[in-house]
Amino acid sequence: MEEFITKDDLRQFGLYMADTVRTAVAEAFQPKNIERESEWLKSKAVRRMLDISAGSVQNLRTSQKVRFKKVLGSYYYNREDIQKLFSDDKV
Repeated sequence: MEEFITKDDLRQFGLYMADTVRTAVAEAFQPKNIERESEWLKSKAVRRMLDISAGSVQNLRTSQKVRFKKVLGSYYYNREDIQKLFSDDKV
């Protein structure tokens, strides 16, 4: 049994491809959720956020005022704990 491609088949395929490309382009240029922030911050980000020295960040860690993780030699601090430090300062 032989099957032939008709002009209508090509037209439908063209419409399908155009729709597929349009969808892909729209998804590629759709703004990402920028507001979504990492739960953990590197030491450098904490220093910038609080405008403090590396020693002060270490003091926060050793005094257990903020939760932290050490991953491959780098310290990561819990964003929520850092933000609570801001709110505690303003009370």
